[in-house]
Amino acid sequence: MYRSAALATLALLPMALSACATSQPQPQRIVVQTAPAVAPVVVPGPPPPPMGELVPPPPQATTPVAWQPGHWRYSGALGNPWTWQPGQYVSVPTGQSAWTPGQWVQTAAGWTWVEGHWS
Repeated sequence: MYRSAALATLALLPMALSACATSQPQPQRIVVQTAPAVAPVVVPGPPPPPMGELVPPPPQATTPVAWQPGHWRYSGALGNPWTWQPGQYVSVPTGQSAWTPGQWVQTAAGWTWVEGHWS
């Protein structure tokens, strides 16, 4: 009787051990999505001179803020194709320290807006 019980235990041992074994980790699939490229706006002439802005005192905030100055946007509307985008305070992203304002740059094709960025 002991012999048959021992054989039964030995027969079940591989199944018991296989239940304890860990399976091989499956490779993870990482998908990176990038923003679609936006064609730059090219306009035939320069923007009007910048408008004067009075920079208000910064708002009370729990995070650092920086002033982003206003600039001209090209709307293409007949009669007045330019609209003024007023300046504003924005939160400073973690790890960044300074805002480099955007600017209109003259190219061979016309004038192109180069967006501002954090550095």
